[in-house]
Amino acid sequence: MAKKSMIEREKKRERLVAQYAAKRAELKEIANDENRPMEERFKARLKLAKLPRNSSATRLHNRCQLTGRPHAYYRKLKISRIALRELGSNGQIPGMVKSSW
Repeated sequence: MAKKSMIEREKKRERLVAQYAAKRAELKEIANDENRPMEERFKARLKLAKLPRNSSATRLHNRCQLTGRPHAYYRKLKISRIALRELGSNGQIPGMVKSSW
């Protein structure tokens, strides 16, 4: 399935975010501190820019754990509406019945 690679890519991003979180927070604190000299703040911004792009938390997306779909994502279940409907129709989610009228 082609979408597995997107799921793996998202997991890699999550690892990078966790790995660089402390360093990124420290550099942001230095860069935003008005009491520090401008050169020091600028150096902190440059160091921040040299960190991997995927280490930024804003690059994370909520993706379906089964299909990798980024839209119509249920946070509690960590799956998309399409996967939820499919699992519900197959009777794999206890207490859920697909309704039709």
